[in-house]
Amino acid sequence: MTEHPIEGLMKTTMNSLKEMVDVNTIIGDPVQSPDGLVIIPVSKISFGFAAGGSEFSKTDFEDLPVSGEKLPFGGGSGAGVSVQPVGFIVVGNDQIKLMTVDEGNTALSSLFDFMGKISDNIQEAIKKEKGASSDKSMEMDDNIYTD
Repeated sequence: MTEHPIEGLMKTTMNSLKEMVDVNTIIGDPVQSPDGLVIIPVSKISFGFAAGGSEFSKTDFEDLPVSGEKLPFGGGSGAGVSVQPVGFIVVGNDQIKLMTVDEGNTALSSLFDFMGKISDNIQEAIKKEKGASSDKSMEMDDNIYTD
């Protein structure tokens, strides 16, 4: 039986995912510190995969030459991968510890929080400035008619 075009799309996408994600992505390469501790990074990987296609019948394309039994086909596939650090396994001094990464304390989330606060402050300053300028224009209008 011949291979359907959607199979090729799915195989290509899955092979690309397989190349990106391996066991070393989840449990990273160990790093030895100068004091003898071995630190192993641990990550969480999430991924999604989608594929779809449409095959048209011969009656949809009666005026076009269709060779053999192959019908016109349209399709696509895609995938997304997210790698998020979870923590570190620390081995040394006759003990093993799992040090987790708190989501609330990451540098990126702190940066986004800071940018949000700056944005709010700028918006408030603009509103105050607009309010002050409209009050001044009202005062000027009042002064014009007081003669």
